[in-house]
Amino acid sequence: MTEAEKIDNTEEKKSVNFIEEIVRADLAAGKNGGRLNTRFPPEPNGYLHIGHAKAICIDFGIAERYGGTCNLRFDDTNPVKEDVEYVDAIKEDIHWLGFDWGDRLYYASDYFPKLFDLAVRMIKEGKAYVDEQTSEEIAAQKGTPTRPGTESPYRNRPVEENLDLFMRMNAGEFDEGTLTLRAKIDMASPNMHFRDPIMYRIIKHPHHRTGTKWNVYPMYDFAHGQSDYFEGVTHSICTLEFEVHRPLYEYFVKELADESYCPRQIEFNRLNLTYTVMSKRKLLQLVKEGLVSGWDDPRMPTICGLRRRGYTPASIRNFIDRIGYTKFEALINVSLLEHSVREDLNKIAPRVAAVLNPVKLVITNYPEGKVENLVTENNPEDPEAGTHEIPFTRELYIEREDFMENPPKKFFRMTPGQEVRLKSAYIVKCTGCKKNDAGEVEEIYCEYDPDTRSGMPGSMRKVKGTLHWVPAALSKDAEVRLYDRLFSVENPAEEKERDFRELLNPDSLKVVTAKIEPYLVETAAAGNHYQFQRIGYFCVDPDTTSSHIVFNRTVSLKDSWEKAKTK
Repeated sequence: MTEAEKIDNTEEKKSVNFIEEIVRADLAAGKNGGRLNTRFPPEPNGYLHIGHAKAICIDFGIAERYGGTCNLRFDDTNPVKEDVEYVDAIKEDIHWLGFDWGDRLYYASDYFPKLFDLAVRMIKEGKAYVDEQTSEEIAAQKGTPTRPGTESPYRNRPVEENLDLFMRMNAGEFDEGTLTLRAKIDMASPNMHFRDPIMYRIIKHPHHRTGTKWNVYPMYDFAHGQSDYFEGVTHSICTLEFEVHRPLYEYFVKELADESYCPRQIEFNRLNLTYTVMSKRKLLQLVKEGLVSGWDDPRMPTICGLRRRGYTPASIRNFIDRIGYTKFEALINVSLLEHSVREDLNKIAPRVAAVLNPVKLVITNYPEGKVENLVTENNPEDPEAGTHEIPFTRELYIEREDFMENPPKKFFRMTPGQEVRLKSAYIVKCTGCKKNDAGEVEEIYCEYDPDTRSGMPGSMRKVKGTLHWVPAALSKDAEVRLYDRLFSVENPAEEKERDFRELLNPDSLKVVTAKIEPYLVETAAAGNHYQFQRIGYFCVDPDTTSSHIVFNRTVSLKDSWEKAKTK
């Protein structure tokens, strides 16, 4: 069976995106000898965010789906901004998302000798020259999209002089910013990227892999396509901002490639989310200025931040499948991401009792000292999830918001004279409350109907409200961090007149001390997911110790932001 027949006989009945269509067509045509090799090329100058997750899913996912391979290649061409910390974090994030590069781990620095040799060859062929102008002079000289640039006064210096200067640049004889190596292409080209782009600049900073061996480093546009070629990459998939770079990518690649094999660049729309910024520079600024607790702050769009908040790999992959890949930029509502998280956690998260704003409930006709271990369902969505016991006592904690002395209509929670069901327990009727001198409710009183426990004759009796609760004496304290969206405006990028830091949501983090049931105390381990009944989905934070349990709110049960916008 041919590769084309294999493709037509797989799950291809479902819709495919335009990138898959290109890959399918190339495989069917037998291009590159029927090979498929993609790559994910992150810069190790920061932590990955959810926009990178979209790229990871297409780079690794399309290779998996069509029987190809995907390389992980670090674009480590700027030692000033790079760090091994970022390298390790990127590897961890890719593995956590469910992908693996096998034995195909590469670095652009692996190719520094080859790239340097290619630059020397281009100098000898009259295709590159050393320029002594400043970056400001070069930028001014490039002209505008409607006005041609002007040639550098150093553009036509002899080949021997260019070679000598380039070697001395790498030997460390010149200061940073004094000389560059430029490709000699066309200063009148309508494509600004063709107006003698810089190939190499001087950087005198130790590299995390090569130390002080090099004093010149290749620019992205020169290194990227050549690295693809050296690795045998067939499809170089990247975001739309690189579309205008593609002609230059192809120009440089053709210095090496021929008709038998040449990498192909394909661009897709980047991921932009509401109430979020994706700029690495801005994210780094938030970290450095202490406006968040670090790269893994659960409010950050970084993959490590989403992981700490309790997002799952499946939820992120499902979200990316939903939004798809196109050639059109769009602003995606973060509610869709949150929906994907709820959808996944609904299937896997045990239901537990936690009271975030507790007030004591006293069942006056329940025997003092009595403890009943009631059975409650772990997850109604999972038949295999089983049950656990929760102790029921005379004194309980319920949410303060679940009681009103003088409620409005359709308030079906705790109020004098009204019955409610306590989850997995009994129906109770409120009889009153006790207040302190400030008028705040200190205790609520009720009576229970002993015939309404599960299995009792009255257990099927219907009431309109069901409340969660925890046993007062047997519950434990836990720190609960209520995370919300980091920015208060829908599209921070549009707020050109304001500093993005002024747009931060002041309520993006609230910390409360909650009361939690014994089962939750026994099972809470870092990374575990739970649904706090009637409240939302929560994850155990790594800060948790045996004496101090910390939960992060992953997402609420419902989208309160969208509701607020429609009011």
